[in-house]
Amino acid sequence: MENELVLKVSNVNCGYRDGGVFSRGEVQEVLHDISFDVRKSEIMGLVGESGTGKSTLAKVILGMVKPTSGEVIHFSQRPQMIFQDPYSSLNPAFTVKRIMEEPLKIQGVKDKAERTARVMEMLKLVELPEECLMAKPGELSGGQRQRVSIGVALIQKPKFIIADEPVSALDVTIQAQILKLLKKLRKELELSFLFISHDLNVVYQLCDRVLVMKGGQIVERGDVEEVYNNPRHEYTKQLLAAVE
Repeated sequence: MENELVLKVSNVNCGYRDGGVFSRGEVQEVLHDISFDVRKSEIMGLVGESGTGKSTLAKVILGMVKPTSGEVIHFSQRPQMIFQDPYSSLNPAFTVKRIMEEPLKIQGVKDKAERTARVMEMLKLVELPEECLMAKPGELSGGQRQRVSIGVALIQKPKFIIADEPVSALDVTIQAQILKLLKKLRKELELSFLFISHDLNVVYQLCDRVLVMKGGQIVERGDVEEVYNNPRHEYTKQLLAAVE
């Protein structure tokens, strides 16, 4: 079974110390005994309102925050993240070409022609016109910036990506376009996603399975159709009622 997985999270707990990491304040637990896995070519949804611990879990998975206990095992290399607000995650002084080239430089791709070819390939993959190549983020639309952000995440050829509220800042029409793009990329590149959202309707459109998080715990999980149509936990029912 594990050869079909890209991620396995086992009994993860995580907390922050009151007053900062160097203080002697009490540790406030944020994540409580989190366990789940993500399979190859699967989109796993993670849903819950703000403050439930979704972003902390993402940071733990990517190694940005160390859990107090538990284990995170990756079965793929170079996992990446797509952020909620591409305007703040993309350097406003850089062109799209330079933004997309930076991960390749870090990866050690020294040949300039190879980097340019990879950038052009990625531009086509995320459905951006060549005119965007020399534009800066401030000169692009919100949807175009998110496509650049997706391209930056993909250019190192990862197999697992965390998408943290990637469509919440976009209007409904552009949301639909980005969700369609993610579905296409999943199929063409055999990608796996952990898709974080507060909106069960968006998760229903995109995901195969879903985890419902409340107070740092997984309170419900299952196939997205089952959870959406037959929610068991009261909190899941409240989330669904809020988007009706």
